[in-house]
Amino acid sequence: MNIFVFSFTVQVFPPVNLTLTVSALAQVLLHWKPNPNQEQRNYTIRYDVKILNPVPEEYDTKKTHSIRTAALHNGFSAHVRTLLLHDDLQMRSDWVKEKIPPLPGAPETSVTNLSCVTRITISSTVSLHCTWLPGKGAPEDTKYFLFYRYETYTEECQDYIKDKWNRNTECRFSVTHIDPEEVDNLIVIHINGSSNYAAIKPFQQLFNQNAIEKVNVPRNLTVFLEQNDLLATWEKPISPFPKECFEYEFYLFNLKSGNKQILKISSNDFRLQIDVTSRYSIQVRANHHICCTRGFWSDWSEIIYVGQNKLENPIAWILAVLCVSACCTFLLIAIICKINHIWSKLFPPIPAPSNKFRDPFPNDYERARTCTSETETEFGSFAEDLYCSALDDSVF
Repeated sequence: MNIFVFSFTVQVFPPVNLTLTVSALAQVLLHWKPNPNQEQRNYTIRYDVKILNPVPEEYDTKKTHSIRTAALHNGFSAHVRTLLLHDDLQMRSDWVKEKIPPLPGAPETSVTNLSCVTRITISSTVSLHCTWLPGKGAPEDTKYFLFYRYETYTEECQDYIKDKWNRNTECRFSVTHIDPEEVDNLIVIHINGSSNYAAIKPFQQLFNQNAIEKVNVPRNLTVFLEQNDLLATWEKPISPFPKECFEYEFYLFNLKSGNKQILKISSNDFRLQIDVTSRYSIQVRANHHICCTRGFWSDWSEIIYVGQNKLENPIAWILAVLCVSACCTFLLIAIICKINHIWSKLFPPIPAPSNKFRDPFPNDYERARTCTSETETEFGSFAEDLYCSALDDSVF
């Protein structure tokens, strides 16, 4: 062991009895004691702590214990050394090392693609929904079990959704102990499992509570026109955070031209000059801003319509409508008249005059009488009319 000499009289000894204890899900208590051989005098003693696994981290502390939250399924290792301070001089001891081995289990049996979403309910509680995929090496009879830990509270899931092999792949907590007013606290998710054919390796993951929050939809969106301007107002989503903690996206769709706009807005009101001859559909959605880590964008609000499509030349439009209407009316009248034989009633055929004289052409006259004596119920063919008229002329 290397011992550093301070002013040739003071030695710096490493701490003793370093221990790592799993005190909760994904939580490790580091504890050590000062070296009994270390001289006190007028020196300041602190300790350097270096976390090597799973996430590298370095810090110093004057305490002889430290608590860290980390996913432990692949193990945990830490180094600690003594730091002696005097005026502007620093002396350090050697490192002492300790580790926690990885959690046991067969390779590729842990869950994969774990994702979680929280929502703040109307009653100001927080729901939690997690999904995952079974490990590639997990047997078909594998049963997974999910636990979440928030601060000191740990709870096992009771509401699972299963895949076609009857394996748990989703979990829902309608109510949790997650505090919606806290900022950037960690949620620990732990999933272990069991199988008759393999040891299932547990899996742990940490989530920032605000980063996985599905923000609620903005409320009471109101839109109206003021001359050539569109004015919109809405209320912040259901949340304990003040309105200054949100930003919005404003979706504006011109139904006449097909143009779309998505505008980012930091307040809950908006004014925009628009084309008053067009009709628009409008939606808005929200996300965290400034106060905490950004979460998932909310769903879009329900569509609201404003304005109405207007033609640039209304006179031409009116004339076109009148012309089309007149043509349709005339055509309809013609069809009705043809169906009900109105033409033959309005314009009956002219009867042939009586013949008081002996017809010198009886055969031709008989044929003419036959042609003109029949009551016409429809328009005859043009050729037959000509023929009958010719015979009448020959009679007279």
